[in-house]
Amino acid sequence: MRVILVRHGETTWNAEQRLQGQDNAPLSRRGVQQAKRFALLARALAPARVVSSDLGRTRETVSLLGFGDVPTDTRLREIDMGEWTGRIKPELEAEQREDYLAWRAGTFTPKNGETWEAFRERVAAAIRDCLQHCAGDTLAVVHGGVIRAACHEFLGLPPSRVVPVTPGTATILSFTSADASSARLEAYNIAPAAPDHDAPD
Repeated sequence: MRVILVRHGETTWNAEQRLQGQDNAPLSRRGVQQAKRFALLARALAPARVVSSDLGRTRETVSLLGFGDVPTDTRLREIDMGEWTGRIKPELEAEQREDYLAWRAGTFTPKNGETWEAFRERVAAAIRDCLQHCAGDTLAVVHGGVIRAACHEFLGLPPSRVVPVTPGTATILSFTSADASSARLEAYNIAPAAPDHDAPD
């Protein structure tokens, strides 16, 4: 029983190194290509169920993967970054380096933002529901932070130790049963090989 966590394709804000949180930005041209390129692998993984965060960038990715209209779960949203939403990452790191590193470690919350523990709990609850309601594998189109939270909850990896995943890649957690409290990491940050030239729009 596997949960296949697919990060959405690159967005225009990703390209600008801008923190998105729960704000919406459309996929960039590269992000569209990443999603289209992943579609064949997504089908080959043969999930019994597909679910998505309800944010626009994940739903756009789902459509490009060819799964059409799938159930969404608000618990699979990215972490709410509060007043950091929209900030450019290198600028934020330069101005508030200690706070930024503490946030990456899950020990600092930006003003009006969501705590790491609250985020981790809601992501874990959503994944546990996926395990309970699907006899086979579930593919979930989510966000980088959601994958970090899942790795913390089910693999025991602190968020500061998890290398950010690339847009348009999959991380696969394997569970022995629907009630398992931990998982085995089957794959991390995997994607189809890039072609020699860009895929057509």
